[in-house]
Amino acid sequence: MKNASVSSLFKPIGRLIARFHLTLFIVFIVGGLSVAVVFLNRILSDTSGADTYTSPISSGSIDQATLERIKELHTSDDPIPAAKPPQGRINPFSE
Repeated sequence: MKNASVSSLFKPIGRLIARFHLTLFIVFIVGGLSVAVVFLNRILSDTSGADTYTSPISSGSIDQATLERIKELHTSDDPIPAAKPPQGRINPFSE
């Protein structure tokens, strides 16, 4: 007797799920993706961590030779130097 009453309670719910299973699936997927987008947006727009960040690299840790090499590099504002073609004939098939 107990089993009959339990199955009679779940039978309408089962029919409802069987009838609208595709709609329920789409609603759950869209809802889950919406929540994920909201969380990602909140993570990306949160800038409170930028105020408390301290770099583990000390400012005086670059030696003089490295500083000279950095100064020799050109910036993106400088014109690109002209390409120099190779002198004489070369064989493109040789190594």
